[in-house]
Amino acid sequence: MSHSHDLPLLELRNVTKVYGERDAEVRALDGVSFAMQHGEFVAVVGASGSGKSTAMNIIGALDTPTSGAYFVRGIDVTALDTDALARLRRHCIGFVFQGFNLLPRTTALENVELPLVYRRVPRSHRRELAREALHAVGLEGREHHKPNELSGGQQQRVAIARAIVTNPLLVVADEPTGNLDSARKGEIMRLLAGLNRTRGMSVVMVTHEPDVARWARRIIRFHDGMVAEDAPNTPEES
Repeated sequence: MSHSHDLPLLELRNVTKVYGERDAEVRALDGVSFAMQHGEFVAVVGASGSGKSTAMNIIGALDTPTSGAYFVRGIDVTALDTDALARLRRHCIGFVFQGFNLLPRTTALENVELPLVYRRVPRSHRRELAREALHAVGLEGREHHKPNELSGGQQQRVAIARAIVTNPLLVVADEPTGNLDSARKGEIMRLLAGLNRTRGMSVVMVTHEPDVARWARRIIRFHDGMVAEDAPNTPEES
């Protein structure tokens, strides 16, 4: 019996995704294969329509392949039913979105606690874990601020705290700096790179911006639904 930590964190095997039928058929993914190990920080890049967003939705268990297989720690995700997929998302994946997706009338602390509520973690323990996560993203002292009392960069830090509070197997970040100015961009990327380095947190991030991708340790470039390039990268510390 192989230990699950010896298996890749995730693996796509010849994944295709087809939308529409016959003349209207679009092959968003056309035979994509790659694996990602625990502790990696991978940027997925490519032009609009290259398939990178479709690949991310499959990795995040938000969408299923038309053919091929997707494994998380050796488990075939394509064989899971809807409930099992929901559990996978809830227990294994932390999401960070371009639009922050915070609840507006709710404090930073309560936003970060939300995934723990879904997991039925007792309230006092939730508080403690949420405080620790906010501390990890440099927001101690801001626990009781609502999103509209925080800058865009701070809101994205709350979203990152919410993603890591469950100690997920994988953080999936979709254009995490898309709504931020260049100074805040650097701040958020430094934070993600630091969490990857110091906590060994596995991160897969979609971005269309080369300066954002350069923070990752591996860059996978999509073109026309296929992996055009997959290469290690030495992050620029800045």
